[in-house]
Parts: sequence; structure tokens; C-alpha cells
Amino acid sequence: MIENYLPLAYLNAWEYCPRRFYLEYELGEMEDNEHILLGRYLHRNINEEKVIQEGDTWIHQQQWVWSERLGVSGIIDAVEEKDGHLVPVEFKKGKMANHLNDHFQLCAAALCLEERTGRSISYGEIFYHANRRRQQVKFTPQLRQMTEDAIASAKLTAAGKIPPPIDYPQKCQACSLQGICLPFEVKQLRQASR
Repeated sequence: MIENYLPLAYLNAWEYCPRRFYLEYELGEMEDNEHILLGRYLHRNINEEKVIQEGDTWIHQQQWVWSERLGVSGIIDAVEEKDGHLVPVEFKKGKMANHLNDHFQLCAAALCLEERTGRSISYGEIFYHANRRRQQVKFTPQLRQMTEDAIASAKLTAAGKIPPPIDYPQKCQACSLQGICLPFEVKQLRQASR
């Protein structure tokens, strides 16, 4: 059943931080901060399900995708179709870099599209608002396998106990769940109890 499928956005959260993923996905903890609000604001123009044509390219916004084989589902920001080729596109607020969490989310969406359409998809694109540029992400066999492994690991994480805080202070400081997760406090308590 699709209700039990792992949402694509949570795969992104899992790669960013397994503890954050667990708090959101398993415990339902959500909190907004400036990063979440800005991302929501920047998505306002693409958050409507519709099909538009730009030249010889058809753009399908807010497309629902799923994979029965992988047990994942979600909404991809856009799928561009030109000359019979499909290109999944995600929109992100940050700067262009090699964000593996974004690549996993995009690749998982492509795997869903391939299963649904029977077409092969060789790459996707991520539009990073801070740079106002697109980054092409090639769906190599390695990225496909890493994405499938990440899906399996995220499901295992969800079925287990809450993970410890990650050792990445920059991520923790920017995280909307910092006040719920208490990563620095938990680490300090764990060190004191040794």
C-alpha cells in the first residue's frame, strides 16, 4: 500500500541526518525555521499541479510518483518532457554543491518514473535558487545503487531506536529540529555518563 511507502522527501532528510529523519518520520516532530520558511516561499510558483508548454518542452509540475519495487513515493517538483525524454527536476533554496541528500531524492524520483513509464532516464536536474542555476545529476549505476541502499537504510532506521546525534555542528545549527533533538545537550550528557 502506498500509505506505507517511504516519502521521497524523507529520504532526503535521512541522508542529511538519520536522527532528524527519525524525529520527523517516526515521531511526527516538525518545526519551522528560516530555512524551512524560505524554501516554502521559493516553492510557491511550482507548488501547483499543472502542465505547461515552453517551446517544444512540456513541463509537468507537482507529479506524484511511486515505486512498488522500492516502496517509495512522493511528489517531484517537475518533470520536463522533450523529444520523448523525461528529465526530473527538483527546486532547492540552497547553493549548488554535491548534496548527496538532494541527489538521492532526485534519483529515487527517477527510479519511480522509470518503473511507472517503462522509459530509461539518464539524468535529472536540481535548480538551486541561491545560484539561480541548474545542476545536472547523472543517474549512474553507482548513484542508483547508493540510492537503493539509502532507501533500505532509511527503512531500517525507522524500524529501530532513535539514532544518536550526528557529529556535524554546522548541520545541527541550521536544523529546524535543533530545539527538539537537542544534539549538543545529548552529546554532553553522553560524555558525562562515560
